Amino acid sequence: MIDIKDITKNFGDLQVLRGVNLHIGKGEVISIVGPSGAGKTTLLQLVGTLDKPTSGSILFNGKELCRMSDGELATFRNRHIGFVFQFHQLLPEFTALENVMMPALIAGRNRKEVEKEAMELLAVMGLKERATHKPSEMSGGENQRVAVARALINRPDVVLADEPSGSLDSKNKEELHKLFFELRDRYGQTFLIVTHDEGLAAITDRTIRMVDGVVRSNIVKKS
Repeated sequence: MIDIKDITKNFGDLQVLRGVNLHIGKGEVISIVGPSGAGKTTLLQLVGTLDKPTSGSILFNGKELCRMSDGELATFRNRHIGFVFQFHQLLPEFTALENVMMPALIAGRNRKEVEKEAMELLAVMGLKERATHKPSEMSGGENQRVAVARALINRPDVVLADEPSGSLDSKNKEELHKLFFELRDRYGQTFLIVTHDEGLAAITDRTIRMVDGVVRSNIVKKS
């Protein structure tokens, strides 16, 4: 599904990625691990079209992302990629339901249809009764599940998560990790997760270890 070929990324004189090659298959749950400064988040941002590589190419279902204009990338990102961040990044003035709906409304979809789908997603997350609550009225674990629902509303091909359980306690962390696999099985999405959590890395289908801007190991644990 995604082919990353000879990717480099420089920030001025600092080279953060030094020739990364990866293939990411449909329906995989993949963890990316490594020390701080290894280039994990930078790689995630490039796959998510939030930035462009200095050299190399990224093919997404055969489409060369690096050749797209900023406008084309914004449309592609909205339709094909979902994001989950360490701190949920929900809009505080909106309810859980409104936060989940936002990417679909930006895409110009029918509001009534979007509201129905958003409620269904909140129900899957166990948050149907929290639909009218704002982020300040919910726990950290609940907010993170709202963020996951938001990432899924446009049925993206891939969900990119950057330390998604880093701010959660042990119970909520385990529930979120389990949820990723349940969602993959239900909707068929690919999950690419940057994490320092050894427990999560141990249960993913594949673990990619990065050190100093290169892939040091690529371990498949499940067929």
